[in-house]
Amino acid sequence: MTEYRSAKAPGLTDRLERLTRIESPSLDVAASKRMTTLLAEWWEGLGAVVRIERTAAGANLVATLDGAGEPLLLVGHSDTVWPHGAIGGEVPWSVDGDVVRGPGVYDMKSGLLVMVAALERLRGLPHRAVRAVIVCDEEVGSPTTQALLREAAEGVAGAIGFESPHPDGALKVGRRGSTRIRLSVQGRAAHAALDPGSGISAIDELVDQLGAIRGIVADPALESEVLCNVGTIAGGGRANVVPAAAEAEIGLRFLDGDTEAAVLGALRALEPVREGAVIEVEVLSQRPAWSPSAADGRLLARIAAAGRGIGQEILGRPASGAGDTNLLGSLGIPTVDGF
Repeated sequence: MTEYRSAKAPGLTDRLERLTRIESPSLDVAASKRMTTLLAEWWEGLGAVVRIERTAAGANLVATLDGAGEPLLLVGHSDTVWPHGAIGGEVPWSVDGDVVRGPGVYDMKSGLLVMVAALERLRGLPHRAVRAVIVCDEEVGSPTTQALLREAAEGVAGAIGFESPHPDGALKVGRRGSTRIRLSVQGRAAHAALDPGSGISAIDELVDQLGAIRGIVADPALESEVLCNVGTIAGGGRANVVPAAAEAEIGLRFLDGDTEAAVLGALRALEPVREGAVIEVEVLSQRPAWSPSAADGRLLARIAAAGRGIGQEILGRPASGAGDTNLLGSLGIPTVDGF
């Protein structure tokens, strides 16, 4: 494999540039179509049966390659966090020795290429059946593709994610769960000086509810630590008007499913502090916690053994960030990410 990688390096870099120059921010349907069309061409070149699944967020690729035994599931995503124009401004395409730069190169267009290059190496050799899913909306929580991932995971022997590894090269075995919620408050508008008593301040209510949430996530009775970030707050319009509406978006990270269930249950049970105020907790996106299992460890051990054969030391540990392998690992499928 090392010799193959060295021999193919110029061609791999050219193909990575093709992927990178198709700027593909999340929820851009046209961009995801261009990405998926190119990827489908490469997968069909491997002899795979390819189908394109379209959702509201864009185009998704599902590919299957015949082989022995239960299939191995390969997962990735075609969207990036970078907006259009980044390649011509903030992060232009460049190659400096062994370092390649460009929008989405690290997360995760290089991973998409690694999938294809590895399977090219296996052509003509006995190998396990392969199933691949490349979704278009991972960076925003995979809101339209989780059902597709669940379907693809049925009957697989294991799953490998081609996201970037830890900065030191270690693979990712386990991920924090990630839930994004919107807390909305409805109050009642009034003139802040002439008739303040008839108003209900949605902002004041929101502040008190955020304080209550801080108490919920810090409860020592929880099984594990919860990370809580109030990312956005909006409300009100003028300083002389009691605000009628306010809202906040909150990101929560969990190490285990029991803690996640306890916190979300407590959030749904929140009650207004002010008479007449109305509060609503809405889950915007949710990825379950993936706690490392013995089966994950066995898959990592097999990968590490293969790595030793080409002089690499392969390690693995949990990651704080979430991804599509959260779902797969939480389903009990032997899973490793970071390829």
